[in-house]
Amino acid sequence: MLNLAFLAAGAPAQSGTPEGGGGSSAVYPMQEGYVDAHGVMIYYKSIGRGAPLMVVHGGPGASHDYFLPYLLPLARTNRLVFIDERGSGRSEKLADVKQYTVEAMVEDVEAVRQALGLGKMSLLGHSYGGVLAQAYALKYQQNLSHLILGSTFPSTRQMNEVLAREKAHMAPEKLARLNELEKAGLYDKGAVWEHGRYPAEYATLAWGDGYFPFLYGARPDANYDPQAQNTGTAWDLYREMWGSHGEFVIDGNLASVEYVERLSTIKVPTLVLVGDHDECDPSLSKEMHEKIAGSQLVILPNSGHMNFVDQPELWNTTVREFLKK
Repeated sequence: MLNLAFLAAGAPAQSGTPEGGGGSSAVYPMQEGYVDAHGVMIYYKSIGRGAPLMVVHGGPGASHDYFLPYLLPLARTNRLVFIDERGSGRSEKLADVKQYTVEAMVEDVEAVRQALGLGKMSLLGHSYGGVLAQAYALKYQQNLSHLILGSTFPSTRQMNEVLAREKAHMAPEKLARLNELEKAGLYDKGAVWEHGRYPAEYATLAWGDGYFPFLYGARPDANYDPQAQNTGTAWDLYREMWGSHGEFVIDGNLASVEYVERLSTIKVPTLVLVGDHDECDPSLSKEMHEKIAGSQLVILPNSGHMNFVDQPELWNTTVREFLKK
């Protein structure tokens, strides 16, 4: 059963009314705190006013931080509720990595919805967060007003085919070295403090040479650093969910994600967003659009996986207009 929410900054203002009694419409207060979700402390941050929009992040094992400041314009029209998934960011880490599953995270999302009194909410998931959003909708769609699936996939088998094609896109000499490192094993290498994550050389090859062409388009992030990805990931969670054999095959417990034949049961108004050269290939988004009756598909031009960075105005306008419907 759901336990009480533990709030770090007082009870969240349901209406988003500015603090201090000034009533200024230019002030958008922020609350943050923790919800005890079935014994796991889940961090949340709430910004803005209006109908609630919960945002779930990718990785798996990243945090909500990469959405900010890009999604802030939505706080003018919606109460944004970001969470860090269990084991990620500021949320509680678990000794038993077997508890890092999509199914458990679905229950965490529902616990936060209940504890914050969000009622019917919109749910936006990006990348792995889109997988989580699909799983939530397949179980709890009666609690949703809108569903937004950004740069995601409905089938691990299909995503593995995409990853194999992206891997083959690498320069031959880079690909040969990456394959060599994968064959030798990617963990327990280097200094003892490096044993739990990818070797630095592999991180640069995979997240740099391998992924970068599919991450950005119009506005590449000048601060992007493959090594930051290497040190910013919750590695115990990542290995359990993604797997231990490299970036271009998902063979952890996410291998169970096969939602294609169930997507037709989703009746919630759905927006499918993807970049035109997204790491999660647009073909996957087209299939989701075809399976979810009445859904809207938007392919953002000159955009990769981080399309809210590449096309921030178009991305935010698209989401805002969809949520008005």
